[in-house]
Amino acid sequence: MSAPTARSVALELVGRVIDDGAYSNRLMPALLGRSGLDARDRAFATELGFGTLRRVLVLDAWIEQAANRPIDRVTPPEARHALRLGAYQLTVGVAPHAAVSATVDLVSGRARGFVNAVLRRLAATQPEVPGGGGADAIAKRTGMRTWAVDELVRLVGGEAEPAAAALASRAPLTIRVVGGPTAVPAVREQLEAAGVTTVPGAVHAGCLVIDDGGDPRALPGFAEGRWTVQDQASAFVVAALDPQAGERVYDACAAPGGKSLFAAELVGVDGAVLAADVSPRRVGLIAEAAARLGRPQRLLAQDATRPAVIGPFDRVLIDAPCSGLGSARRRPELLWRVPKERVSALAARQLAIASTAETALAPGGRLVYAVCTFTRGETDAVCDALLRARPALRPVLTDGPDGPAERHRLWTHRHGCDGMFVAAFERAS
Repeated sequence: MSAPTARSVALELVGRVIDDGAYSNRLMPALLGRSGLDARDRAFATELGFGTLRRVLVLDAWIEQAANRPIDRVTPPEARHALRLGAYQLTVGVAPHAAVSATVDLVSGRARGFVNAVLRRLAATQPEVPGGGGADAIAKRTGMRTWAVDELVRLVGGEAEPAAAALASRAPLTIRVVGGPTAVPAVREQLEAAGVTTVPGAVHAGCLVIDDGGDPRALPGFAEGRWTVQDQASAFVVAALDPQAGERVYDACAAPGGKSLFAAELVGVDGAVLAADVSPRRVGLIAEAAARLGRPQRLLAQDATRPAVIGPFDRVLIDAPCSGLGSARRRPELLWRVPKERVSALAARQLAIASTAETALAPGGRLVYAVCTFTRGETDAVCDALLRARPALRPVLTDGPDGPAERHRLWTHRHGCDGMFVAAFERAS
C-alpha cells in the first residue's frame, strides 16, 4: 500500500463520516496519529477534510450539475467522496491541475475516468451562487439544512445568513486557563514567547483564543495542566452554574469532562463534583483529563434518565445531548447530518434528563440546563416543560454578554464562540 498523503487522509475522513456516521472531531486525530505526516501535511489534511465536510451540500449541488446525475447515483462511494474532495480544492484556490490529478490518483478502477472528467469540467466552470433571501437560498449558500435555517430565521430574522455562515466556518482554538483571569497573563506570555498569538476571550475572561496554534498538545503549558481546550461558550455554562467553594456539584451529562473539571476547580478541595455519563468509554475521557489537570473526580457511568444519584447537591448541571448545531464549527457534519424529525426525540430525552436530575437538587440549589444548539424545541420548549413538570423550580437571572437574563443565547456571529443556550433555575426551599 502507498504511504498516506494529506489527500488520502482527508478522503478517508470524508468517507467514514458520511457513510459510517463517524464524528470528524474524534476520527481525525486518530487518522493523523497513524498517518506519519509532518505538521504541514497534517494541517493540509485537516483543512481539506473538514472543509469538504463543511461544504458537502454546496459541493454536491455543483457536482450534480457537472455530472448530469444525482450525487447518490455516482458509484462507488469512493468516487463520490473524491469528487467532493476535488471540488472543494477547486473552491479554495488549489491549482486546478494539482486538485484534479492528485485527487484522481486516489480513485481505483473504472471510476477514475469518470472522476477525472467531472473534475476537469468543474475546473473549467464556476459554481453558481443561488440568489434570494429565503431559507432555501441561504441553505444552498451556507451548507446548512433548510429546516435549520428556518429556525434561525424565526430566532434572529435578518441575521439568519450571517448566523448560518458563522456556524459553517472554521473554529479557532480556544483554551481556558486554570486559575481563572488572574492566571491568564502568565499563560499568554508563555504562549506568545513560543510564537503563538492569543486574543483574550470576550465572553469569558478566563479564556484565550488562538487562531492557528496547530496541535494543542504541543503548545507550552498543556502537558503541565496550566490550561485546557475549552470554548468560551462551555466556560460560560459553568459561570452560570456558579459553583462556590465547598459545594457539591452533580454534572449529569459530563463527558468529555471540561465543564465538570472547571466546576471542580471552583469548589476546591473542600467541595465535590460527581461527573456522570451514559458511556463508560467517555467516562474514561473525563478520568484522563482529570489526571492531566490534577483534579481528581468522582466518576459514574449511568443513564441520566434512570440515575443512581440521590443527592442532595448544591448545583446540578444538565449539559444535555442535543442536535449540536451550535458546535458545527468543530463538527461540520452537524450542519447537514441531523434530520428535523430527530429534534422531537432529542427534546423528549432532554426533558427526561432534566426533570429527573432536578430531584437530586437541594432546596435553594441551582440547576443549569444547557445545549449547544438553537432549535426552539430543544431550548425554550424544554425549559417551559421543565417548569410545568417541576413546579418547585423557578427561573433565576444570571449575567451574560448581553446583560442579565433567565435564558441566554450565545451566537457565533455575535459573540465569537460556539452557539449555546443556557438557562438557570433555583429550587424553592
